[in-house]
Amino acid sequence: MNRKELVDAIAGKTDMAKKDAENFLSAFMEAVTDELKNGGSVNLVGFGSFKVSERAAREARNPRTGEKLQVPARKVPTFKPGKELKTAIN
Repeated sequence: MNRKELVDAIAGKTDMAKKDAENFLSAFMEAVTDELKNGGSVNLVGFGSFKVSERAAREARNPRTGEKLQVPARKVPTFKPGKELKTAIN
């Protein structure tokens, strides 16, 4: 499912206009992004939680040349599904 299909699904399930559903989805994504940028997390009970994890610096290898490279430490967004979501898809 891509963004357009998600907007259509939200509009269909809520009797919202597609433009309103698009605005809702954009606002939701912006709110989650802003919270993660500020080091917080977003917990949606039953659905899951978004948070930021830190990856340590490490040494990697270029598969073509075999050359060793240093990969710097960085932050990555993660999603952990909730119990109800896991149950729903199984």
